[in-house]
Amino acid sequence: MPDQLLFAMEVTLNGLMAGVLYALVALGFVLIYKASGIFNYAQGVMALFSAMTLVGIMKGQVPFSHLINAIFGTDIHYFGWEIPALLAIFLTVCVMVLFAWLVQVVIFRHLVNQEPILLFMATIGLAYFLEGFGDLMWGAEIKKLDVGLPQGINDWIDQTTFEAFGYGFFIDNLDISATIVAVVLVAGLIVFSQYTKQGRALRAVADDHQAALSVGISLNFIWVLVWSVAGFVALVAGMMWGAKSGVQFSLSLIALKALPVLMLGGFTSIPGAIVGGLIIGVGEQLFEFLIGAPFLGGATQNWFAYVLALVFLVFRPQGLFGEKIIERV
Repeated sequence: MPDQLLFAMEVTLNGLMAGVLYALVALGFVLIYKASGIFNYAQGVMALFSAMTLVGIMKGQVPFSHLINAIFGTDIHYFGWEIPALLAIFLTVCVMVLFAWLVQVVIFRHLVNQEPILLFMATIGLAYFLEGFGDLMWGAEIKKLDVGLPQGINDWIDQTTFEAFGYGFFIDNLDISATIVAVVLVAGLIVFSQYTKQGRALRAVADDHQAALSVGISLNFIWVLVWSVAGFVALVAGMMWGAKSGVQFSLSLIALKALPVLMLGGFTSIPGAIVGGLIIGVGEQLFEFLIGAPFLGGATQNWFAYVLALVFLVFRPQGLFGEKIIERV
């Protein structure tokens, strides 16, 4: 088999893995937009904040230690214990549920029936507040996140492909773990939305707020629920990206890569977020391999996804799985 074809196969597999990580971030956008019509600009910062909180809890870090030390002249940074990863994840989920309740009570309860641009601006303010609050609470330094997920090259895939093709594929164990987690997460979300009372209520609110109110569904409860689920999705995305590249400011910028994913898959489709992520992940890797590196000097991953999204906006603005809106005058 030609070497170029083998390289292309390896690039495609790695692109699929990267696409899964993009899709994890996009899922949070879809959940909130579908239930409330709010485009949550803060989703990327939620992933950063949840990852910072997870690291802080696992290491037994004292929240706001820098502020406490500056005010009282102390030198306290850690409680002196470490917490197992599973318990720390559970506690972080509790923090994100509390965050969802506060967002609904403090912000969006007062913005009911306001223009979408006002809701969008509120999420921008929320993003910058949460970013600063996270730095104040846990510190702004780069943090290492280790929740026990395997990392490094997968020896079995490397050996198997080398025996079959004479060339070993480099596939990261962390990317494989992220793929498995994403599949389980999406399956869980589908089961939740289809077969639980709360999931059916969420779908009813997404279809028609007024009709949902008329049958006794509490919009406040549903919005707290959907922000909680989006917070959990952000935590999963933050764990995967944080374990891959460290917990740092750039983690909040992954939301920007999720935007082309949403434009391809549609803002209201959970399967669309997955498919869009896979298309972006594979597309940017293959484009760099086939065209970017040989002819354009490389680094095409920085802009390929946005150009592809622009093409979709021109020819199919609702995305592959989005609902086409027809307005009659």
